Amino acid sequence: MDINEILIHLGEDRENYFNAVAPPIIQTSNFVFKSVEEFRAKISEEMDNHVYSRGNNPTVKILRQKIAALEHAEDALVTSSGAAAIAIATMANVSAGDHIVCIDKPYSWTNKLISKMLSRFGVAYTFVDGRDINNIKAAIKDNTKVLFLESPNSLTFELQDLEACAQLAKLHGIITIIDNSHCSPIFQNPIDFGIDLIVHSGTKYLNGHSDVVVGVVCGSKELISKIFHSEFMTLGVNISPNDAAMVIRGLRTINLRVRRSDASALEIYNFLIAHEKVENVIYTMSSDFPQAELAKKQMRGNGGLLTLVLKTDNKESVLRFTRAIKRFLMAVSWGGYESLMIPSITFHDIPGVEDSPIPWNYVRLYIGLEDPEYLIDDLDQALSTM
Repeated sequence: MDINEILIHLGEDRENYFNAVAPPIIQTSNFVFKSVEEFRAKISEEMDNHVYSRGNNPTVKILRQKIAALEHAEDALVTSSGAAAIAIATMANVSAGDHIVCIDKPYSWTNKLISKMLSRFGVAYTFVDGRDINNIKAAIKDNTKVLFLESPNSLTFELQDLEACAQLAKLHGIITIIDNSHCSPIFQNPIDFGIDLIVHSGTKYLNGHSDVVVGVVCGSKELISKIFHSEFMTLGVNISPNDAAMVIRGLRTINLRVRRSDASALEIYNFLIAHEKVENVIYTMSSDFPQAELAKKQMRGNGGLLTLVLKTDNKESVLRFTRAIKRFLMAVSWGGYESLMIPSITFHDIPGVEDSPIPWNYVRLYIGLEDPEYLIDDLDQALSTM
């Protein structure tokens, strides 16, 4: 389906709500029935009918349809956060005694879900370097039920060969789950490579305005139904109708926003890689990215993320850089208008806490929608302070 059709028309039956251009917010907790027979019929198919907004709400359903179509999936669930989406997709597919294979250095809450929470309930796990399919193959056991991928991952941007992973998993009856937040559906559609479930921190590109926390799970009707009737309904991880309407609003411009960030990130990469104070820039679309060919095969673009490696052996010089920079806000997440940075040094030298595995001279940048020249001027002056 054409992306314009998805973003403007799919799910928007305007004749049902006064021909309004923007979908209404159906801000209700529950819905009424005219008879026991109707009540019985609706509640027996609650995933597709409106009974209680913890399960299904008209405004949220519009968003579900749009995101599923963007990801080439049959259906989707919208959750209260990306962490919630990761949790319910994973938990629905494992039981005590099962085993998960996950790429190493995943998103921190994915790591905690697998290594701290699920392990308490008898689910074993193995973290592997997913850049080599043989590492994944060697980690699979008879009781492996889930292969969790993150391609690119969230700071050093390692990729996994999605097609090879999907084929390997299907051979062993394993469910594949991927966090596709980095690329968004604009630049990568993992289902096209055979992946079973896609999760997003929709807080980022899908919403795109830094004002809603939201998650998404996409997949086949069978897998989404399984999650809906177990973890989704039981744990109550639904999003509010008001927040859903804000994400629908954000989706209207996702194609423009992600492509603008992508184009600006390329300009900023070209500036940084030539700078004398820069050791390297990790950027998936560069010719010297270690997995450049795989990136071209799987991704249609990069989006706004890149990681700057500062050329210094002095932590104080990194701190000077972070103090001098003015036009990048220091904050987690990405995908909004404003450019952001996360210095890895933040997660070093914390008393009683193990240092991050990411070197302290790494700074992840998200390139927002400001003019690239405006951002380059700021980076140049901040680098000069080192």
